[in-house]
Amino acid sequence: MSTQRTTGRRKQAVAAAAVVAALLSTAACGGGNDDDGGGSKSGAAGFDAANNKVAQASLAKKGGTLKFASAQDADSWDTTRGYYGMMWNFSRYYSRQLVTNKAAAGATGAEVTPDLAENTAKISDDGKTYTYTLRDGITWEDGKAITSKDVKYGIERAWAQDVLSGGPIYLQQVLDPKKEYEGPYKDKSADKLGLKAIQTPDDKTIVFKLPAANSDFEEMLALTSASPVRQDKDTKSKYGLKPFSSGPYKFQSYTPGKGIELVRNTEWKQDSDPVRKAYPDKITVDFFTNANDMDQRLIKGDYDLDLAQTGLSPQGRATALKQHKENLDNPVSGYVRYAVFPQSVKPFDNEHCRKAVIYGADHESLQTARGGPQAGGDIGTNMLPPSVPGSEGQKYDPYESATTNKNGNVAKAKEELKACGKPNGFKTTIAVRNNKPVEVATAESLQASLKKVGITVDIEQFDGAQTTGIIGSPANVKKKGYGIIIMGWGPDFPSVQGYGLPLWSSNYILESGNNNFALIKDKTIDGLFDSYTKELDDTKKAAISTEINHKVMEGGYYLPFVFEKFINWRSSRLANVYTTDGYSGQYDFVNLGLKK
Repeated sequence: MSTQRTTGRRKQAVAAAAVVAALLSTAACGGGNDDDGGGSKSGAAGFDAANNKVAQASLAKKGGTLKFASAQDADSWDTTRGYYGMMWNFSRYYSRQLVTNKAAAGATGAEVTPDLAENTAKISDDGKTYTYTLRDGITWEDGKAITSKDVKYGIERAWAQDVLSGGPIYLQQVLDPKKEYEGPYKDKSADKLGLKAIQTPDDKTIVFKLPAANSDFEEMLALTSASPVRQDKDTKSKYGLKPFSSGPYKFQSYTPGKGIELVRNTEWKQDSDPVRKAYPDKITVDFFTNANDMDQRLIKGDYDLDLAQTGLSPQGRATALKQHKENLDNPVSGYVRYAVFPQSVKPFDNEHCRKAVIYGADHESLQTARGGPQAGGDIGTNMLPPSVPGSEGQKYDPYESATTNKNGNVAKAKEELKACGKPNGFKTTIAVRNNKPVEVATAESLQASLKKVGITVDIEQFDGAQTTGIIGSPANVKKKGYGIIIMGWGPDFPSVQGYGLPLWSSNYILESGNNNFALIKDKTIDGLFDSYTKELDDTKKAAISTEINHKVMEGGYYLPFVFEKFINWRSSRLANVYTTDGYSGQYDFVNLGLKK
């Protein structure tokens, strides 16, 4: 891509973001309504009406088709393999867990509540044994009862990383730290349930025996990756094409990259499910190759909401804020958006070269490219989201990114270049998803500012649906020379373990589906995570979280862009709609309804 064309596109994105910032100041005056307020003539609830509170709850009715649009398919719809936040949110339509997030607005939505289990765990005094009893009436889509063995088998699948890579591996790390179990596909026991850390004394009881206590263990069981899977329905690597339902909806059809249709699971019983209301009759998803086209269709009313929940693109935001602000919410997400530097790609094996990029970046321009202070978020100064205990927010700003150096520090960047043996700069490549215009604009902003310090950057766009095998493969990253990767991350659950372990622990470097893009192998950081998992005192846990964040930032592995905010669209047809911290500021999909 030529410099001229790249620069032109960046100017368009920045200009659109400036328009958004101006419009937001007007939009903020359009007060939201709680619950059933009259809203606008269009029937929408009002600006920010569903931001951490429930809008139009009593207007929800049984029936109708809920229509999602998305510029990107999930990484996988297999409950073991999926890792996108929107996949976890959407998968609760067709999968259940022993415990799950509460169906509630704001911070309450991040709390754990019983789902397949009658109650939350009975925990032994030493914190190593968790016992659950399954509730009555829970069934698969063919009417067969869901058993404790189905739950165990579903969890065991996470050990089959050679077949089912991509998903979180917290349970594998906690239950089998020595990696003694080989997974159900290599299991030599007749029933393929050989993982000793999980016991199923009868079909209603499941017991977890942890080798060492972990204070976040029940949070891990609330993840989609702890969903039951029935052995006779396990199609291994093809399971994501048609998962077998334990929830209120089942797959009618799915064409990757094209669309999904879910219909009611007639074997699901409302009285067996305290979490899901199952309002719509049908749920559809259409995938788009262009985010701007998708935004136009949302605004036109052809769809109800964006599956990805990463906010309208600059062009769509500007239109929506000017003409339809009553259909918008502006939540703070749990995400940090950032650039990360793989140490396998020279010269980023040298921390001074990494820090040259951090100092050379124009942080205010990066913020503007992402939509400005309100549509993009506050300038990111470190890597721990404000929603995670131990976060210091912008108060911790080791590179003065939000103050002295917010427009970059050329002199400091050149000092770091000299220290890393590249006084005249160097050349590298930024990898960025091609279906995320905001990410492309961010890459172009970074490209422009780094040029001023002698760092020449090419931008390579890749298919966002292929993230796992492209940037998630350290071998491919090294082969392609991706020295800078544009990405973002939100908490899997609200703790430094639920946010940072996949990013910063050496135990989480994977051959495929890797998220430790920087390839951090730091014994101090690993040791702090070990200390955190054993600590039961919340104040001490927060202090360890703070220390981990400091160590990560001191290593210069990341350039944070923003503590992200979204401008999200909700159609005038939606009822019982609210954002939840359980899914990083997304709308809680599972109980959305359509109006009476």
